[in-house]
Amino acid sequence: MSLDVSLKDPTATYESDYLYDANITHNLGKMAKKAGIYEALWRPYMLTKGYYDLPEGDSKAEYKYEDGVTVFAKDIIEILCIGLKDLKERPEYFKQFDSPNGWGMYEHFVPFVEKYIQALDEYPRAIVLVSR
Repeated sequence: MSLDVSLKDPTATYESDYLYDANITHNLGKMAKKAGIYEALWRPYMLTKGYYDLPEGDSKAEYKYEDGVTVFAKDIIEILCIGLKDLKERPEYFKQFDSPNGWGMYEHFVPFVEKYIQALDEYPRAIVLVSR
C-alpha cells in the first residue's frame, strides 16, 4: 500500500493533468506522525478549519467533508518545512521508525518530503490530491 500525492492545476481541463505526482509507502506513517507531518501528507483536509466541527467518530461525515474541501499547496507547505527541518536535525531519532522489512526508510522519506516541498513551492496555487 502506498500514499499517492498529486498537485493539480486548478485551471486544468483534464482529470489527468497533474503538475506533480509522487508516492511513498504507508510504512512511513509513524515517522511522519513523529515529525508532525502525517496530516499534511496523508490527510490534508484535517488541517482545514471546518474539520474540527465534524461530529467525533462520524466517518461518513468525515469522508463527505474530505470530498468537499479543497486544499491548496500553499496550505501545507509550512507544516512540511517544519517537519523536514526536524527530520534532518534528528536523523537517529527518526531512523528508529524505519520499517524492519526495508519498505519505509528514513533515507527514502527525507528526499520524498524535500521534492514534495519543492513542488508545493513551485505551484502554491495547485490543488493537493491524496490517495491512500
